[in-house]
Amino acid sequence: MKIIADKNIPFIKGVLEPWADVEYHEGSRIDNATLAGADALIVRTRTRCDKNLLQGTGIQFIGTATIGTDHIDLAWCREKGIKCCSAPGCNSGSVMQYVASVLAYLVLDHGIKPAGTTLGLIGVGNVGSKVAAMARVLGYNVLLNDPPRERMEGKGEFSHLNRVLDESDIISMHVPLTYEGPDKTYQIVNEAFISKMKDHAIFINTSRGQVADEKALITGLVKKSPGSAVIDVWRNEPAINHELLKAVEIATAHIAGYSLDGKAKGTKMIIRQLAEHFGLPLADWEPESVPLPGNPLIDISGSAGSDDAIISGAILHTYRVYDDSVKLKKNPASFEKLRNDYPPRREFHAYRVKGDNELILNKLRALGFM
Repeated sequence: MKIIADKNIPFIKGVLEPWADVEYHEGSRIDNATLAGADALIVRTRTRCDKNLLQGTGIQFIGTATIGTDHIDLAWCREKGIKCCSAPGCNSGSVMQYVASVLAYLVLDHGIKPAGTTLGLIGVGNVGSKVAAMARVLGYNVLLNDPPRERMEGKGEFSHLNRVLDESDIISMHVPLTYEGPDKTYQIVNEAFISKMKDHAIFINTSRGQVADEKALITGLVKKSPGSAVIDVWRNEPAINHELLKAVEIATAHIAGYSLDGKAKGTKMIIRQLAEHFGLPLADWEPESVPLPGNPLIDISGSAGSDDAIISGAILHTYRVYDDSVKLKKNPASFEKLRNDYPPRREFHAYRVKGDNELILNKLRALGFM
């Protein structure tokens, strides 16, 4: 059989070759002609899988090594009998690390104290749940908004959106992109949403660019409501809004979920689903060993400063989100290159911490550090 795959999906080359002819292409350049004679397609978000791409091809299976499927016309594929699979939750730990790095930056550069700060999470699925757990370990007061979960599970710990916007010092978006229904998230961040936020609150978006009305967000930033923003996802990527880029404090090239761990999990999930569909002996396939970080030991013995500062330093040892922001702000045209050539980043569990402060060690252990 023949498989077309995005060449930037890691750990995949050589895996399927014993059973298939595999061609690797730039995801954004895969077109209808590319799929001639192909049975399966493995992509990321850069390949729009719809009638224009798939009409007249023999594609039976589409696997996207991403948590989202908004780049796939699921209804059309279902009508044509094309099996579509994704990798939900694969990069949840990576996005959690990204948000933790933002919070660590805010502690060290803005003087934010977690114990006196409320973090509001819009969307509490695979990613939002991990962000909530991380923030609570750090000492933040956390408010959760997730209407679909609230309907299924009851009021519980969930809060109405208005309360989250009114009380939160930091708002972080972790919703899927949906265009209709009672839980529509397309442009949920609009003028009304922004007007209800606390003055000088901080807005973080690592979900999808289309959940925000960028014009309204720019206007809000000018008025200092929100006071600043951290944006990883953009409308019209890679042709991002330069006015918004200049207005936000931290801007990154849709890489929040780009840890090596997240990529490895995404590839594993798709390979296993493809193997099940076509009857290949890869049901237990795992990527080869993921490279260790260059500096896996964090020694906090005798560290000076508050517990919050020491913990923030350990988080930033694993990943400094501000460094990625500097690269994008310096050269916005490099957006796609920054994604495709993203350097290896390992999550917390790849790091060992040495120290003598048991309270700090326990918090870092709870975050996933060894």
